[in-house]
Amino acid sequence: MKILLLGVNGQVGGELRKVLPRNPDVVALDRAQADLSNLPALKEVIASAKANIIINAAAYTAVDKAETEKDLAERINHEAVAVLADEAKKANALLIHYSTDYVFDGTKASPYLETDPTNPVSVYGASKLRGEDAIRGSGCHHIIFRTSWVYAARGNNFVKTMLRLAREREELKVVADQTGAPTSAALIADITAKALSRPVLAGTYHLAAAGETTWHGFARFILGEAQTLGLALKAGPAQVTAIPTSAYPTPARRPANSRLNTDKLRTALGLALPSWEIQARSVVAALVNESKT
Repeated sequence: MKILLLGVNGQVGGELRKVLPRNPDVVALDRAQADLSNLPALKEVIASAKANIIINAAAYTAVDKAETEKDLAERINHEAVAVLADEAKKANALLIHYSTDYVFDGTKASPYLETDPTNPVSVYGASKLRGEDAIRGSGCHHIIFRTSWVYAARGNNFVKTMLRLAREREELKVVADQTGAPTSAALIADITAKALSRPVLAGTYHLAAAGETTWHGFARFILGEAQTLGLALKAGPAQVTAIPTSAYPTPARRPANSRLNTDKLRTALGLALPSWEIQARSVVAALVNESKT
């Protein structure tokens, strides 16, 4: 069984490399080796790999920049994914792909089901949805994991940004009217590994940590954990001010409700997903320990 992992240097890709078997049958490629913006070269890489399983952890994730880099976002999140799907179909391979809560508009009052109508409100969200559609339309054997608010101890993400800003500023202002479940890349990788052991698993699944919070609540939790672990901060949890989305305008719109219903995934795998606090606590601890070395 040969596995081809794309995007190994990203947040999810890096965690996947930790949980996938370390043997010659796992080929892990970074952007320089498999550039999703270069479609002809990508097609050659996939075809020559002759993998039984293709895991695409690469994506264009600059949500705001996508508003002005529409063509690039479309090429990486849609057109390249269509190439992966077509090659997977030809090779009778399983394609595992990661999508996002941004395929929804965030107006629903309750957590989103896999079957709910999609309605992206950003270029990024639209490009990710077209990637999903290309996979489903190709007829290849696939698993699409929609996830939300992804972070890790590596890469650029909300946790690292909050820790950096809290050491630089005496007050932080964070949006409090967007709700979701912060989901660690480690959890995503762990669930992916479990899915590989279930050959009957196929289709679209929502993958997010249990529970919910706002960006404001997430920020306060991060700083509270960091303080408990002895990290010196100029701004602690009490200095995180809640603001509405309207007070922090961005080029791309964000869904107000990013909550994903994970019943389908939990039933399929027969497991309970951990709370977002457990996952976040682990990543904050890793980053605090790293800062002390």
